Amino acid sequence: MSDPLKFTESSPGGSGLNLQSECDRCFGLCCVALPYAASVDFAKDKDAGQPCSNLQPDFRCGIHSSLRQQGYRGCTVYECFGAGQHVSQGTFGGQDWRQAPETAKAMFEVFPIMRQLHELLSYLTEALTLQAAAPIRDELRQAFEETERLACLDPGSILELDVHAHRAEVNVLLLKASELARGEALRSHKGSSGRKKTYGRGADLIGAKLKGADLRGANLRGAYLIAADLRGADLKAADLIGADLRDADLRGADLTDSIFLTQFQINAAKGDVHTKLPRSLTRPAHWSAGN
Repeated sequence: MSDPLKFTESSPGGSGLNLQSECDRCFGLCCVALPYAASVDFAKDKDAGQPCSNLQPDFRCGIHSSLRQQGYRGCTVYECFGAGQHVSQGTFGGQDWRQAPETAKAMFEVFPIMRQLHELLSYLTEALTLQAAAPIRDELRQAFEETERLACLDPGSILELDVHAHRAEVNVLLLKASELARGEALRSHKGSSGRKKTYGRGADLIGAKLKGADLRGANLRGAYLIAADLRGADLKAADLIGADLRDADLRGADLTDSIFLTQFQINAAKGDVHTKLPRSLTRPAHWSAGN
């Protein structure tokens, strides 16, 4: 059996669930539980619950160093927010689905639910650090603790969760935190409050020409920014929760202090050494390799 579930001390909820992927502590769950279809991101079709043909007996990827070259770009983009090792080492106690095949079905069904919970924990962790969100900090902490409690339930209880309803409740708080933070940012930047162009949730900005745009404090929640030209754009304090940044050109863009931006989104975009990222995020290796 593997080591117990690893905790960190950074979590505001106390237990410190690790919200970053540790693939060496996971039983290759994203390589088995999730389906994918032949496309620009994947070389072939795969059904949910079917192990990827590249998954090795030790749960490592056989083509990890050449995923993009062999047609598996989607694998280099994916981020589970630490759900993989939590399900593997915590929820199922280090008992892998190969040695205990009777656990496989439940493990594969729990994993995507756990990913949603860990993603919410990541957003709530960030919201708790926003100074402007101080008026609702107690509510945010309560939401974090409840989400953390749900993530630590047994497999059967997790499968019975209405995770979509819980996400909706948490999103109300995240939106409040965003409004407070963006409002403060706009007040601190003279002239930005007079920007004429505004965007609503889910704005269609596919392929939009936004080079050098002033998007400070913008509401880009759920925006479709696929292949958008954001070179040199100022996205400081912009809310990017759920924004689709696939192939968005972020070269030279400033995403400092952007709100609810995830590694998953950054991995899917294009950038360079001049792209300014929040300190919590890592510059993808493929950026320097020409995407």
